[in-house]
Amino acid sequence: MAMSILKLRNLSALRSAANSARIGVSSRGFSKLAEGTDITSAAPGVSLQKARSWDEGVSSKFSTTPLSDIFKGKKVVIFGLPGAYTGVCSQQHVPSYKSHIDKFKAKGIDSVICVSVNDPFAINGWAEKLGAKDAIEFYGDFDGKFHKSLGLDKDLSAALLGPRSERWSAYVEDGKVKAVNVEEAPSDFKVTGAEVILGQI
Repeated sequence: MAMSILKLRNLSALRSAANSARIGVSSRGFSKLAEGTDITSAAPGVSLQKARSWDEGVSSKFSTTPLSDIFKGKKVVIFGLPGAYTGVCSQQHVPSYKSHIDKFKAKGIDSVICVSVNDPFAINGWAEKLGAKDAIEFYGDFDGKFHKSLGLDKDLSAALLGPRSERWSAYVEDGKVKAVNVEEAPSDFKVTGAEVILGQI
């Protein structure tokens, strides 16, 4: 009897761990990012750093951009990814948005934004290498506060990346989240591409 109870407890623990490992928004009860969320209120006092060269950083006195400047009164598509220069991010995620930029503009989207837990200088070099700066606005979340505030932070130390973010996308209108998608694993690219969010606008 005791052995049966122990087995049931172990099975319950395994199921709980498996459920916790799922990254979908519906299973992330602690994530603040959901339909109806005011993204600026969910990340109070948080600013992002627009991609730029070091010299541009110096000349701007390393200024940051408040979230209200990014979202207020605008229709924005934003997507987050684990990091600049990484595989899926470089080969699939950013290119999907770059190649569909005209479709976003046709739907009245004011800006398509990519944000990553990187400094703005690394993001800038990466964006230039991808030839995507004319289509997409790139921002650095250098200390991860933006993603942590939204419950979208992710420890990727196993991949030698340290604290990073989930792979996600959202459609935001005047600061309010209208649609959000999060991959089950940061290495996945199933629900956060441009085609999916285009169908949600």
